[in-house]
Amino acid sequence: MSNVVRLCLVGDVMLGRGIDQILPYPSGPHLEEAFVVSARQYVTLAERANGPIPVPATFSYVWGDALTHLRDADLHARIINLETSITRSVDYVPKGINYRMNPDNIDCLLAADINCCVLANNHVLDFGMAGLLETLGTLDKACLLHSGAGPDRGSAEKAAVIRVADAARVLVFGFGCGSSGIPARWAASMRRPGINFLADLSRRTIEELGARVHAVRRPGDVMVASIHWGGNWGYEIPPGQIAFAHGLVEIAGFDVVHGHSSHHPKAIEIFRRRPILYGCGDFLNDYEGITGCDDFRGDLVLMYLLRIDAT
Repeated sequence: MSNVVRLCLVGDVMLGRGIDQILPYPSGPHLEEAFVVSARQYVTLAERANGPIPVPATFSYVWGDALTHLRDADLHARIINLETSITRSVDYVPKGINYRMNPDNIDCLLAADINCCVLANNHVLDFGMAGLLETLGTLDKACLLHSGAGPDRGSAEKAAVIRVADAARVLVFGFGCGSSGIPARWAASMRRPGINFLADLSRRTIEELGARVHAVRRPGDVMVASIHWGGNWGYEIPPGQIAFAHGLVEIAGFDVVHGHSSHHPKAIEIFRRRPILYGCGDFLNDYEGITGCDDFRGDLVLMYLLRIDAT
């Protein structure tokens, strides 16, 4: 019996705005942004940069050349940070940028064989509580696992459980930090929907997370801490994030730290023989044709293919 679990992890997947517009069932294009009033303008910018885009595109089109790798039968789990609400709600939260995808376009995620969508980020509540609840319901109806958000705190804290061959499991815990732009008021409570929000990166928080891991872990499980933290641009990794990531491995018992929020890839560390991905970068967005911050190579899209010993 093989003890190796094969994972595919990627960073931010933004299926709203321009991407939603080219899919078969686009949302209304109106935006409440300072400089762009229609999501179709993002499609126009992309076409100016790279040529015509088929409209409507197939659900698999947006994944491009990555689709073959995502559909690799040897993979046990494909985990993304879904930085988009899936809702018809028009109750946008005034915050400058709001992402939503029409629920009828959910087959876009199914086309790439995605197993788990992490939701603890600064866009999943872009269309309020109603938008979050519809996002959760749409994912559940499509049998897509999710973590990091829920109708209450207990649900938001629960891990998504991906069952793999030989009875092994991959457990994905989703966390969000204020440093990524998540408002503290988005935190789930006992009676309020929201995300699994980390108030700090203290030793006490690490120990609390470790208690949750210990309570559910079985022999052969692979534990993934998927965390939305830090700003969009910049290669520097704050010492507090490094110490927290080390604590997640050494004290809490996680096997993988899956960091995201940065729009470009950041450093990778192997600590105690476990991978720490400090910032996976954007995987799918509608930024083609938008200039600025070019030195960070935001156009460089990475997939992280890991082989984890599950003994």
